[in-house]
Amino acid sequence: MREREPERPDAAAEAEEEEKSKTARYATVAALVLAVLAIVLVLQHRDRYEVTARFANASQLVKGNDVEIAGSRVGTIDDISLAEDGTALVKMTISGDYAPLREGTVATIRSQSLSGIANRFVQLQMPAADEAGGPIKDGGVLPLSQTVSEVDLDQLFNTFDQKTIGHFKDVIKGFARAYEGVGPQTNRGFHYLNPFLSTSRQVFSELTTDESRFRHLIVDTAGLSGALAERSPDLEQFVSNADQAFGAIASQDQSLASAVGQLPDFMRNFNTTAVNLRATLDDLDPLVDASKPVARQLQPFSQALRGFAVDAVPTVRRLDAVVRRPGADNDLTELTRLQPALARVAVGPVRANGKLRQGAFPVSVKALNRGLPQLAFFRPYLTTEALSGWFDDFGHSGVVDANGGMGRISTTFNVFSASPGGLPNIFGAPLTPSQVEADGFKTNNLKRCPGANERDPGDGSTPFTDNGSLDCDPQMVPSGP
Repeated sequence: MREREPERPDAAAEAEEEEKSKTARYATVAALVLAVLAIVLVLQHRDRYEVTARFANASQLVKGNDVEIAGSRVGTIDDISLAEDGTALVKMTISGDYAPLREGTVATIRSQSLSGIANRFVQLQMPAADEAGGPIKDGGVLPLSQTVSEVDLDQLFNTFDQKTIGHFKDVIKGFARAYEGVGPQTNRGFHYLNPFLSTSRQVFSELTTDESRFRHLIVDTAGLSGALAERSPDLEQFVSNADQAFGAIASQDQSLASAVGQLPDFMRNFNTTAVNLRATLDDLDPLVDASKPVARQLQPFSQALRGFAVDAVPTVRRLDAVVRRPGADNDLTELTRLQPALARVAVGPVRANGKLRQGAFPVSVKALNRGLPQLAFFRPYLTTEALSGWFDDFGHSGVVDANGGMGRISTTFNVFSASPGGLPNIFGAPLTPSQVEADGFKTNNLKRCPGANERDPGDGSTPFTDNGSLDCDPQMVPSGP
């Protein structure tokens, strides 16, 4: 039997050396792995920025919900806990690109959609550059004043009393009865309603983008509503008057339809007129240019007119009593009402005293036309000494002699004051004209000229005949020198 050879000493050494080499390699790999993990942790810690927001309630937020800024996902919800005062502490991790947040940032809990339970997210509204404060440190807290919790629909319903909730249920049941049996038609209507809802969503999305201005809009609208509420009686009267006005317009629907039917032709004619008006406006340009210097000079007049208008206010107010005042036949309105009757009498014809007669104006015209010859004849007597001397207290009716001024005295008799013997015969028979002329008197002096009572001073100015154009007799003068 062959004997086993003893192991060589160098083989044991080699095995030991190989074991040590494996251990060194394992240690190196482990060190590298630990180094990589350390680097990853350092990088993660550097990009990890946490902020805790204090909400009145968590509004069904859960871990893992998104944190958004302007519709972009910037972080997640890491933890939700309850504070000692009953508020919700929501810890959020924010991406390093948006870290750190600035003081004045507002966190609002919103819903992704109406369907779903845990579909909430936190929207961060960044402050304006001129309103932003200092940076919020990592691990900082957004106070309750900078957060807004979502109001769920059941919270709104909980504010109603039992009577209101009952009426609301009746409304829902009424909708159910209204749409019963007309589902396909309703769906088709909702299909056409979709563009309206889409555009409305866009409008409200734009409104909520700038919440600060939207808040101001709501506050101003509330102020306007309050002002309208204070003037509710006037507003009620306005609505009543508007209702009467629209009712009156509705009662004239045929006339309104006729007017609308004639409107196209009118607009076509107006189009032609407007086109022709351009040339007229061009022709008016020289007038406007020429009016500019005058307009500048009218400025002092306008200023004075403004003062006159201010001073005329009391007068215009007093005119109200002239136009309308209590009582009968004492104001301008009632005088205006009398004008038609007066016009009928003045213009005519009018029936009076059983006959159809001309009006006052036509009769007056005829009377004036017929009286013109008499007025023309009488005019010279009014412009000469015949009338002016009488008004001058007989100052021109005498002559001057050595003793001074002397009045002219003449005696006038008529057929009742003289007898054939020249003596008064008051109770006797009247004399005939021939008997009067036989006694030295003149009769029928009916065509005396103006100034015939004056003696001719030698220049032929008396009596006045207007160069012989007057129908008078210059020989009819008083007897005597």
